[in-house]
Amino acid sequence: MYVPRAFAESDIRTLHQQMQATPLPVLVTHGSQGLLASHVPLLLNPDEGPNGTLYGHLARANPHWQALAEGAEALVIFAGEQAYISPSFYPSKAEDGKSVPTWNYLAVHAYGQAEVFDDAERLLTLVSRLSSKHEASRPEPWAVSDAPRGYIDSMLKAIVGFSLPISRLNGKRKLSQNRSTADQLGVRNGLLATNNPQDHALAQLIAKE
Repeated sequence: MYVPRAFAESDIRTLHQQMQATPLPVLVTHGSQGLLASHVPLLLNPDEGPNGTLYGHLARANPHWQALAEGAEALVIFAGEQAYISPSFYPSKAEDGKSVPTWNYLAVHAYGQAEVFDDAERLLTLVSRLSSKHEASRPEPWAVSDAPRGYIDSMLKAIVGFSLPISRLNGKRKLSQNRSTADQLGVRNGLLATNNPQDHALAQLIAKE
């Protein structure tokens, strides 16, 4: 990921927050099977290793886990808020016309080599934690233990787990930091004037920046 200095984010707590807030990151590898990409929910243990460790699972029928087992370096992409930025948002456009469209966005790229596992108890712990995370906000959260154990055991045989210690992290927060204060305010107001909730979320981040 190309990261100009003005948009670089290196604070590990901020990076981890973005990663934990991304419900479905993209796992990418380039190994003997070529380029592979899978959309997978992941858990982050921020205290395991210098940059944290990611945990997830893939369907056993998905050849992607084999690429991980072969030792291919993995890239995990965590995409955050994003919005199209129109030149009309910039007050400076009225002065000199020297403006073009761009895109503001947040992204974190995590790299590492994974270990795969299919131990049933370890997989059970993983899927239980994943379910708890994504069910937590529901009025009546579903738990893995709600399903018959025999059924869960059969489902566990159909997946392969992996842990991915993060060797390096790249973070990018492109929030018009390279523009004047007036133009930044114009971008914020322009985004708030749309009907897109994601535009509004990005506008709030610009305000905090």
